[in-house]
Amino acid sequence: MASTNVETVTSFADKAKLGLAVVLLIGALVGYYLLAAQGVLMQWAVLLACLLAGVVVFLTSIHGRELIGFSKEAYREVHKVVWPTRKEATQMTLYVFGFVFIMALMLWFTDKTLEWVFYDLILGWKK
Repeated sequence: MASTNVETVTSFADKAKLGLAVVLLIGALVGYYLLAAQGVLMQWAVLLACLLAGVVVFLTSIHGRELIGFSKEAYREVHKVVWPTRKEATQMTLYVFGFVFIMALMLWFTDKTLEWVFYDLILGWKK
């Protein structure tokens, strides 16, 4: 049996991109709070610009491209799913509610029976 282990080799450039993305995200938060005296518009502009730059830098790294590939494959898989019709979904929901109701009755009956056995028969604590 052949093993199909795939190792992803990340270069220094990819590690630097990830580090830069993290620095940009932290810079977005720091800039937002440090620019409070400059006004709300400047705060939000710096926050959004740094966040956008961080996301773009991340998406250009190997991990970002893998995330994009994974997202595309997941989107394709969702389209392969056979979704139930409204009638089937309603029927299954009613089955679940019915089962839960029957289980609740069974648990209530068991609880009351054990209460009767322990408190009335064994201990003699009549209410």
